[in-house]
Amino acid sequence: MNYPTGIGTSDADSISLLGQDLAHDLMGKVGFGELAFWLVAGRRPTPGETRVFEAVLVALADHGFTPTAIAARLTLLSAPESVQGALAAGLLGGGSRFLGVTEDAGRFLHELVEFANGDDCWDNVALEAVREARAEKRLIPGLGHPVHKVEDPRTPVLFAIAREEGVFGPHLALFEAIGRVHPEVLGRRLPLNGAGVCGAALADLGLPVDLLRGFALLARAAGLLGHLAEERRRPIGMDVYLTVDRNATYEP
Repeated sequence: MNYPTGIGTSDADSISLLGQDLAHDLMGKVGFGELAFWLVAGRRPTPGETRVFEAVLVALADHGFTPTAIAARLTLLSAPESVQGALAAGLLGGGSRFLGVTEDAGRFLHELVEFANGDDCWDNVALEAVREARAEKRLIPGLGHPVHKVEDPRTPVLFAIAREEGVFGPHLALFEAIGRVHPEVLGRRLPLNGAGVCGAALADLGLPVDLLRGFALLARAAGLLGHLAEERRRPIGMDVYLTVDRNATYEP
């Protein structure tokens, strides 16, 4: 039997990861974000790519009392001995409304970039995409935000970092163009949200678009762990539970 892997292995004296000696070549020399990129892409990122990638992870780490954070806290309330269960409960809530937009936006942009003519103006590609989405009554992933009605503060920062590091590619360019042209079609201006710009940035880094939600979950795991630590220090889970329970209306 043969099960090949290029990720890692170990023997009695050493641990190998990505073709490197874990203890001597990686520990204390490679940051976690750089390692996460390397594990998925199969290549070591440049310093500029690492900066953009880690900026994405920071941008997606937490967004307050989202359903994922509440689920994690309430699971910890129910099973305080199971930190892994509470963390998993929060991660399982990453979907089309929360955390999934990063991948949805990346996929949406990637399909347009793949079929665009290299000579096309991104504004024209964006305009056609917005018109098509409106005709089909589909939402454009990454456009609009329930809280940040004018501008998502993460978006211009990530655009700027990508430009500074020379990794502002076609996905970010197209996403930026959507931000410019959509009012012409929709009749109102919506912000480009942080999850969407993160998806565009990750796609420009060459990461697989069908794994982009995994990076959002990787980032949110840190945020959820923070929520669980705070729940232990200053619990609100019981109050949330009792508020719902005491205000429940039984309707047989």
